[in-house]
Amino acid sequence: MARVSVDYQDHIARVTLTRGDKMNALDDAMVDAILAAGEEVAASDARVVVLSGEGKSFCAGLDMASFAKMGQMSDIESWLMDRTHHDANKMQEVAMIWRRLPQPVIAAIRGAAFGGGLQLALGADIRIAAPDAQFAVMEMKWGLVPDMGGMALLPGLVRSDVLRLLTYTATPIPAGKAEAWGLVTELADDPMARALEIATHIAEQSPAAIRAAKRLIEVAESADQAEVLLAESREQVSVIGKPEQMEVVMARMQGRKPVFG
Repeated sequence: MARVSVDYQDHIARVTLTRGDKMNALDDAMVDAILAAGEEVAASDARVVVLSGEGKSFCAGLDMASFAKMGQMSDIESWLMDRTHHDANKMQEVAMIWRRLPQPVIAAIRGAAFGGGLQLALGADIRIAAPDAQFAVMEMKWGLVPDMGGMALLPGLVRSDVLRLLTYTATPIPAGKAEAWGLVTELADDPMARALEIATHIAEQSPAAIRAAKRLIEVAESADQAEVLLAESREQVSVIGKPEQMEVVMARMQGRKPVFG
């Protein structure tokens, strides 16, 4: 059974986890499908991505069979320690591949985003959640620590005390609190509709400038001042005076939407 679908319309790639009967829980097939979907979208001409889960939940984390399988692995150290995907292992890449994508990614979240599901959502640039959605750093419930990119992504979103509370207790929090604490960008009664509204707006911008902006933000969030200033200049050189930027200027002057090839 397919675990993930990818559809393209109006320069928007819609990536949907399709294991709704299992709350889109992560098993080996789901992990492989998520990575394959990310690789496909990265190579496409999509300008923005909307990531969501089929059914009532975004993703409830690892399924029970996966926990059982981990306990039976003969070489779990190599499975976790080998850097098979850039600077990450395979499980970490479930979240990090969306951060590596050249296109912005918007997660539309309903229901549960627990454990690995929360970390998957953290890989998105923007998270839109339904008011009744629930979020949890769930690993401590099973005697584990977050290890799917959460500790690379959470410190940039929440205060240290919040990070520690979420990690130590594994207690689910409601969407309103998640928004107040920085895990969620905004709430919407229909998160998919709002995600598509934002995606449509992004898709109307210069694709080259949007991709340059995503690269620049990644540098700005982690580098020192000199490197950030240099990156600003480098990315501006990549777009200024180029056909797409000139089309934006002409479209604004003529009161129309820009058209890109």
